[in-house]
Parts: sequence; C-alpha cells; structure tokens
Amino acid sequence: MDTSPAKKNPVRQGVLGDVVGYHVARARVTTQAMFLRHVGQPLDLRPVDYSLLMLLDANTRLTPKQLAQALALSAPNLTIMLDRMQERGLIERIRSETDRRSQHVLLSSAGRALTDLALARTPAMEADLDGALSRAERAMLIELLDKVARHQVSAAD
Repeated sequence: MDTSPAKKNPVRQGVLGDVVGYHVARARVTTQAMFLRHVGQPLDLRPVDYSLLMLLDANTRLTPKQLAQALALSAPNLTIMLDRMQERGLIERIRSETDRRSQHVLLSSAGRALTDLALARTPAMEADLDGALSRAERAMLIELLDKVARHQVSAAD
C-alpha cells in the first residue's frame, strides 16, 4: 500500500483539471524525459534537432521556409538552428538549381549516420508509453494533438 504524502493528501487541481495546456505540459515532462533518456543524451540532440533530422530524412530536400513552417519556428530561430547543425556537419545548404535565390537543406553523410542512430533508438523511446496507452488511444492522442497544433487563433483574440 502506497502511503506517500501525495496519496494521503492529493493536491486538488481546481480549474487546472479542465485546462488542456496544463495536461499537455505535464505530458511533455514525461515525453521529454523519455526522449532525453533514449535519444537526446546519448546522441547530443535536442527535441527540435531530432525533429529537423526526421523531417530531412522523410523529405529529399526542403527549403528553410518549409522547415520553419513544419517546426513552427521563426525564420531567425531556424537560421540559428541550421547554422548550428551545419557547424556540427549534420546538414548541407545548397542553392536551388531552378531559383538561385532559394536554398535547399539536406542531410550530410554525418547527418545521415546520426539520423540512422536516432531512428534506431526511436522504437525504444516510444515503447515507454506502451503501458500507458493502447494502440487506439495512442492513435487518438496523436490525432487530437495534431488537431490542436493545426488550430490557428487569430492575433485579435
């Protein structure tokens, strides 16, 4: 029997019980810890770095604008990130052959190798949630989170 103080005297959540952002933030703590344990610390990657590598793995070439949109980053923040990834030798930026004003970002050979390592570690990271969610719940959670992420709130609100 668990007699920890939290079990004897649980903290009432009040309005937080109905605040989606609160629950998303709490879930992020758990998923961030799983990411760091399986991928982040062993491979020296932040979640946004991992996401960038996975996007480049899934797409032959992407423009910085496409990456900024997919990662929900501002152009200046993406530029800083791309500079850092290029300094690490993980990506290459090449001029478009059809529009010299445009660049494409792609994985370097070192970036490909690191991406492959990260991909190999991803199933173990995701397996950490197997005890918490059924396949159907997992699919529903992903669908709902994607729906929330795509929801645009006007600046006037």
